[in-house]
Amino acid sequence: MFILDISLGSVTIPFKEVFTSLTGGEASKSTWEYIIINYRLPKAITAVLVGVGLAISGLLMQTLFRNPLAGPDVLGLSSGAILAVAVVILGAGLLPSFLQSILVSSYTLVLASTLGSTAVLLLVLLVAQRLRNTMAILIVGLMFGSFTSAIVGVLTYFSSAEQLQKFTFWSLGSLGNLSWSSIAILAVCVGLGLLLSAASIKPLNALLLGENYAKSMGLNYTRVRLIIIFATSILAGSITAFAGPIAFIGLAVPHIAKLTFQTSNHAVLYWSTFFYGGIIMLFCDIASQLPGLDTTLPINAITSIIGAPVVIYLLMKKRNFQ
Repeated sequence: MFILDISLGSVTIPFKEVFTSLTGGEASKSTWEYIIINYRLPKAITAVLVGVGLAISGLLMQTLFRNPLAGPDVLGLSSGAILAVAVVILGAGLLPSFLQSILVSSYTLVLASTLGSTAVLLLVLLVAQRLRNTMAILIVGLMFGSFTSAIVGVLTYFSSAEQLQKFTFWSLGSLGNLSWSSIAILAVCVGLGLLLSAASIKPLNALLLGENYAKSMGLNYTRVRLIIIFATSILAGSITAFAGPIAFIGLAVPHIAKLTFQTSNHAVLYWSTFFYGGIIMLFCDIASQLPGLDTTLPINAITSIIGAPVVIYLLMKKRNFQ
């Protein structure tokens, strides 16, 4: 899927040329090599990081809250990022025109999104230390999401058409236009989140039967919960900052892994979700490029259009689903 994603697009590049370019050789056409190295390779790497990170964070949230509808945005991290970006884009109209061009840049949006996610992370960690009930943390995240949606709604009401267009484009998500330095930062953040989540595989199995059972097994529940929340926050926050809010992947990919392998063992679910996340995100990126055409569809729309029917089909196919 990785090679296919690089090969297909408005300009179709043969597999052989892609392999040659990626292994250090030179493609037969300089334009192909330029397209591969400067456009398609960074986007394919970003797709893998986004897919893997969101899928794993969704698995962590669904296990921690024992809620099949929980996703990486359940803690309100995406809402915090969206609110911060909305303030930058929609609130820029109150500033002089020369400041607007400086404020609404790609780096400023990434910084705003990161600060928004970090602020919510600190709030969630504070709440997690004070509240013993895990469901209460879930409710706090949902309420914060509703609060931020209301603020964004007020900002959009007083914004111009141009500002609304910029904000809409950002909210649709994008895997392209990331520099190598941005990809490196994203890779470090996703790698750290994956390491923390991989270290929690055994505790996640204990959490399946509830908090009391986990404690009876000698598990430090408070510590494990904080690690899981921190890992999810790093994954979801960094991805939202660089790629925008991406729907479906975090919610549905863990279900696809569970329905495919018919197990609740996280030693299996972790790696199946890991690979499914990357594969499905690459497939959605291929579908969004419309091979042979110059048009590129929003990645956020493609993930939901492709993903929702797949999950419904898998649920209908599973006979003993209750």
